[in-house]
Amino acid sequence: MFDLWTMLIFTAAAGFAMPLGALIARFEHAQKDWLENELRHSVMAFAAGALVSAIALVLVPQGIAHLNAYWACSMFVGGAFAFMLVDIYLAKQNTPASQLAAMLTDFIPESLALGAIFSMGSDHALLLALLIGLQNLPEGFNAYREILESGRSKAFNVIIMFALLALLGPICGLIGYEYLALLPHVLSAIMLFAAGGIMYSVFQDIAPNVKLEEHWFPPMGAVLGFVLGMLGHMLTS
Repeated sequence: MFDLWTMLIFTAAAGFAMPLGALIARFEHAQKDWLENELRHSVMAFAAGALVSAIALVLVPQGIAHLNAYWACSMFVGGAFAFMLVDIYLAKQNTPASQLAAMLTDFIPESLALGAIFSMGSDHALLLALLIGLQNLPEGFNAYREILESGRSKAFNVIIMFALLALLGPICGLIGYEYLALLPHVLSAIMLFAAGGIMYSVFQDIAPNVKLEEHWFPPMGAVLGFVLGMLGHMLTS
């Protein structure tokens, strides 16, 4: 079993990938054309591949372990519908923080699940922490750009806000560590709910923006992201 401090460190590290992504976006002017094109699209594809591997290798296998087929499918589809409703609401509000809301909507349930998985001593805990961090990095990058382009916030303030939001990781992880590990059915439901929402986000927001005319490397990012998750899964199984 992992100790409490290990869990807090890894959930915090996964969360602080958000301000790190924002910081990278802050200095994109150094190689603006490159970051605007192939690198940015490759990073987004890498995140998509990592997320799909998290769904296929961690969240769904462990989520279905304690639920019957009806509840498992219901939670997965319910998560996707919940993320879709949030997406529709933000689009109607024309908010400049839709990427930020999407980032937090999946980061919170993932952190709850991560804390519980650490409590159970599963080797998949380190893999899931890595995948969440890889997901948060490009999401932080995109959310920062979205907020800055609205002209409503200064760069420094956005990065500080992201750093404070990263603290939700250890807080949610602590809840999962102390309580959800004792409620395997609830934990499974949360993991499948998050998996469904992530699947929706991948195909609604990330994958459609990966394609870049006259460039063929970005889709390889998805392959590399998935194979990283596959490697981690095999090494911890």
